[in-house]
Amino acid sequence: MTKQEYDSLVQTIRHHMDLYYNQDAPEISDYEYDELMLRLKAAEKDHPEWVTEDSPTRIVGGAAKREAGVKVTHDVPMLSIEDVFTKDDVVSWIEKVRALHPDAAFSVEMKIDGLSATFRYQRGADDKLHLTLCETRGDGLIGEDVTENARVIPDVKQTIDLPYESLQLRGEIYMSHEDFDRFNELMERLGKKTAANPRNLAAGTLRQLDPRITKERGLRLFIFNVQQGPEALTASHADGLEILKNKGVPVVYHEKLTTAEEVLQAIDRIGDMRGDLPFDIDGVVVKLDETAYRADFPAGSKYSAGHIAYKYPPEERVVVMDQILVDVGRTGKLTFTGVFHDRETGKPARLCGTSVSRATLHNQDYITDMKIGIGGSYKVFKSGEIIPRLNGCVEEPEEVFKAPETCPVCGSPLMREEDTADIRCVNPRCPAQLSRSIAYFASLDCMNIGGLGDVLADKLVSEGYLKNCADIYRLKDHRDELVEKGLIGKEKNTDKVLKAIEDSKENGAVRLLTGLAIRNVGKAAAKDIMRHFKSLESLSEASLDELTAINDIGGTTAACIRDYFDDPENRKMLSDLKALGVRTDAEEETDATDKLAGLTVVITGTLPTLDRKEATALIEKNGGKVTGSVSKKTDLLVAGEAAGSKLTKAKELGIRVIDEAELLEMIK
Repeated sequence: MTKQEYDSLVQTIRHHMDLYYNQDAPEISDYEYDELMLRLKAAEKDHPEWVTEDSPTRIVGGAAKREAGVKVTHDVPMLSIEDVFTKDDVVSWIEKVRALHPDAAFSVEMKIDGLSATFRYQRGADDKLHLTLCETRGDGLIGEDVTENARVIPDVKQTIDLPYESLQLRGEIYMSHEDFDRFNELMERLGKKTAANPRNLAAGTLRQLDPRITKERGLRLFIFNVQQGPEALTASHADGLEILKNKGVPVVYHEKLTTAEEVLQAIDRIGDMRGDLPFDIDGVVVKLDETAYRADFPAGSKYSAGHIAYKYPPEERVVVMDQILVDVGRTGKLTFTGVFHDRETGKPARLCGTSVSRATLHNQDYITDMKIGIGGSYKVFKSGEIIPRLNGCVEEPEEVFKAPETCPVCGSPLMREEDTADIRCVNPRCPAQLSRSIAYFASLDCMNIGGLGDVLADKLVSEGYLKNCADIYRLKDHRDELVEKGLIGKEKNTDKVLKAIEDSKENGAVRLLTGLAIRNVGKAAAKDIMRHFKSLESLSEASLDELTAINDIGGTTAACIRDYFDDPENRKMLSDLKALGVRTDAEEETDATDKLAGLTVVITGTLPTLDRKEATALIEKNGGKVTGSVSKKTDLLVAGEAAGSKLTKAKELGIRVIDEAELLEMIK
């Protein structure tokens, strides 16, 4: 590996660390991330002169967030555990320990996939330990105070009947599959965005400002370590957990063992449990049971001593393809979904604790390359233990599936776009496109009409109530009929949706333009566009030259806008929306300036007084554009505390870095 390749790998890992620890939005699986880290460690072993103090191998990736509480400095650093990926590595580590301490024992326990936190207890007047503080891991040294949210988690003990002055416990806060599914089902009914996985949802739930939301969503806890406490709880790690368990504290599943063979057997036992557990685990932790021995095996500034974490390889099953479903999205693009069963059991495949019977098949090129067809057998795994994906053909089908030549919904011809793998229905009035377009129009980033999601949109389109987005605002004229048919629900729910529709009329041109679903015009582009036009009517008259004069609006996007408004039906719908009371004018921002005009800005870290949304709004109000990642096109980086990899990349690219005070000075 060259130094340039090493630097590029470091930046890639820092990017994914930021997504995982700070934004709770990972893009790659744990397995893929671990592979990157292994490559980095190998390179640093060969070239120790390249290693810096802020290398990803030497730091914990998270940074404290301030939205849900104040910052807390940990009494005991909350470090990570070094990962290993083969059983040979586990045996080597055990042999290393036993060579120095022949009497050493080991605790083997589940590695719960959740959010780590420390719980501080103090002795009260009743001689019991009382919870005084709950703190998240953050960057390993500083976390955030989430005590009020922790108090509403049923598994968190408010008092522990033990005769000590103080105690600090570390545990994993997680969400069960049942509570995760319940949350997503509710979001689907409300037409809102669903959560990607239980770990991300648990992290977001714990950071809620309102403890009532935390209580409502449901979180669980397992304690896995005594951070600080008396010798009775710390001399033997496993014995300490047993004492806590006897006092009603929920502790992680663990086994106390002595030999390498016993440890490997325990790893296999826990691995066999994975499919039946009501929560996710991403490995097994092997701990040196005698805490006094741990200092003899230091693991550096990032990892705690005396532990290793064995990571299971991604679960994989062989499935047989039963059916390939073809659907039409809101832009007319065909989507393909494979329906399958487990070849061994004849039932849905069990992966990472959930039943899987469907996977996205992307496009016709993917289907052809993977040789996907009815009766074929394929490996399937969960990417990031979230999204089911096929991973190769095991047994080819008699015939590889081919996309239909006409739209499966309206029967119109299909067209494959030049230089892409996308196949689209050419009929802009296709009912499938209409249904998806209406649901998108009503979604959170668009007109934000709560309750009008995919299911209700399908019903209202099929019943003839909605022929375009303007018809949404005519639904109130059919109120009694809708209640009688129960299409939306009973009176209360129907009135609730109708009120949300009425309230959405005041949203303004940016949300409306986003909701029109013009190709290549998303939320960010809509904001840029409407800074240059007073209304959608004036936008509808703009020429290609006027549109391409807008920063970041290229010829393709301009042509899509022009094509949309050149369609008489779309122009009539816009006229109808205005007549029905929907605001089509751009909101005039008071005190708006162009002091940051033409500047692309990235925000990173925790700013002293502004949260991320406030800082973004302020920059955009003064003519700047905010993006999420640093690149050569970035003009300014606004950096706060715990800025991380974006700051490093900005310095490498020679991008100007400012703090919040300098930003405020620029727009004075």
